Amino acid sequence: MTEQIPAGVAELLGRSNRLGSDPKVTNYGGGNTSVKVREISPATGVEVELLYVKGSGGDLGTLKAGGLAVLELDRVRALDGVYRGVDFEDEMVGFFPFCAFGTGGATPSIDTPMHGLVHYDHVDHLHPDAVIAIACAADGEALVEKIWGGTVAWVPWKRPGWELGRAMAALAKDPKVIGAVLGGHGLTAWGSSSDEVEERNLRIISGAQQYLDTNSVAEPFGAVVDGREPLDPAARQARAAELFPHLRAVASADRRQVGHYNDSEVVLDFLTREKLAHLVSLGTSCPDHFLRTKVRPLLLDTAPDAPVEDVVARLEELHAEYRVQYQAYYDRHATPASPAIRGADPAVVLVPGVGMFSFGADKQTARVAGEFYVNAINVMRGAEGVSVYQPVAEAEKFNVEYWQLEEDKLKRRPASKALAGRIALVTGGASGIGLATVKLLAEHGANVIIGDINQAGCESVAADLGGPDKAVGVAMDVTDFDAVKAGIAAGIVAFGGIDLIVNNAGITRAGSLADTSLVDWDLQYQIMPRGSFLVAKAAEGALRAQRLGGDIINICSKNSVFAGPNNIAYSSAKAAQAHMVRLLAAELGDIGVRVNGINPDGVVRGSGIFAGGWGASRAATYGVSEEDLGKYYAQRTVLKEEVLPEHIAMAVLALTNGTLPITTGLLIPVDSGVAAAFMR
Repeated sequence: MTEQIPAGVAELLGRSNRLGSDPKVTNYGGGNTSVKVREISPATGVEVELLYVKGSGGDLGTLKAGGLAVLELDRVRALDGVYRGVDFEDEMVGFFPFCAFGTGGATPSIDTPMHGLVHYDHVDHLHPDAVIAIACAADGEALVEKIWGGTVAWVPWKRPGWELGRAMAALAKDPKVIGAVLGGHGLTAWGSSSDEVEERNLRIISGAQQYLDTNSVAEPFGAVVDGREPLDPAARQARAAELFPHLRAVASADRRQVGHYNDSEVVLDFLTREKLAHLVSLGTSCPDHFLRTKVRPLLLDTAPDAPVEDVVARLEELHAEYRVQYQAYYDRHATPASPAIRGADPAVVLVPGVGMFSFGADKQTARVAGEFYVNAINVMRGAEGVSVYQPVAEAEKFNVEYWQLEEDKLKRRPASKALAGRIALVTGGASGIGLATVKLLAEHGANVIIGDINQAGCESVAADLGGPDKAVGVAMDVTDFDAVKAGIAAGIVAFGGIDLIVNNAGITRAGSLADTSLVDWDLQYQIMPRGSFLVAKAAEGALRAQRLGGDIINICSKNSVFAGPNNIAYSSAKAAQAHMVRLLAAELGDIGVRVNGINPDGVVRGSGIFAGGWGASRAATYGVSEEDLGKYYAQRTVLKEEVLPEHIAMAVLALTNGTLPITTGLLIPVDSGVAAAFMR
């Protein structure tokens, strides 16, 4: 790729970003766009025609130059001479690297032939809901002729590849044809300029939407069924938090998943309608949809307000049925050459009255799966409004879901990080040890719930970590059981559950027996041992429901075993918190939850506790200046090193990243070696 972006490529990127940012035009990661430009080859000094086309796996809305594949057009078109027919179509992808210009940019997608073989300079392939509704209607071909009168062509279902590229090239030779509706799939349009193809895209999409709006029946999904009406918003959120860990257990039977919850109006309305079960059974529509959502969702058929135990019992039955049916689907269509089954659990669970729960290996994947099923709902509504919804045949869905080329794409993904799929709650996560822990857990792949009494602070940290796909901040006063339960419920609704708890919230009020007030004594006990107890108690139900094990880590103190001066309330509270580690480890081992603790020495740098007056108090006790307190602590240790928040965070990571998979009931000193606090 040349250093300077050609004008045509800049136009392509601008057009792609505009189109990809509009959910009416295409979905996340879907579609591809291209431009053909002429450049001088640095190797020969001769002008060559290049094809710049969105690479595999990219997103149009955020596409940059690095996400484009760059191919020599004459080489791409010359591949038509070695094409051996539809039975050998997949082998053509292996030839694309031989067409690369320079380093070639991103990996070319399977839609590359559609862009290379069409003679127009600008070609776009998109997935607009309105057009896919026509593409998935039983009489889609007739509708295309009726709506566009021959200016837009119809192409019966073809899997992306060389055959589809040839079909597009043949249609584009007719000057009156500006694009094509691909049966069961989407839209492709072409133009001589970037402005022309963008205008054609939008004209075709608006034409489809206008036809649907004008001609649709009043209730495409049928009447509302009594008893399926949505719960009120507060009740829905509470029910979602209650059910989500059980649903996550179902989605994670084969491999751990993170969840996303959607109770938008479009979802809730769909879940009330009489055609719901029938349409769900037909599965999702275009390839982009069912690659993300699996062939169909799991529909929970209990009443919105049914007792939870009844819902869970029914969920177990439906999950068992789903797994049997999915295995049968795989067995019906798999050949000896097919990739192995990727798990038989649902990626989307629909709960009437409550909403949609989608799952994936990470939060973004889970969210996008849900967004794609919303696209599918829109498609079904459009098709049922003017015709009958008729997605591609099951065998064709399987051939895309278990396409070797898609399998190869999955294998190119980076290896998962150690904490991928884990959902962590860190109390006191907005500063000091908690903040360092939050950052390290997120860096290693965990989704993080930042619980802190400083709501603005924890929300700011969450935003800095990447926002709701990575972290959420929840207001949490650990002395208030209702606040703890509400914070944990909010975290569960955000990510689907909870796996890893770091009880870090703390405070200290130094003083001797005579100097320690009852208020100061009670406050320290309420925040540390009682707060850790309340968090564990509030999270226990989710930990048990998920059946995924988990970790609880109490950030204790070397003072839990060391009798430091003038510190009676803090030290004894930390001792209680430390012994709780042993008690919970013994109690929760039956569900695979490991419980451990960390005993730091004084962490001065970055500490909210020390900054709030504790530092000045301890400095006075030891007869040093406050700015030298960290150095003072270091000099009394074996290693003579100051203890930093990052050291405690690294201990949390070691206890949770698989390094110590069968360690529980352990208290780890992270104190640079305070001999008087050595564990005995």
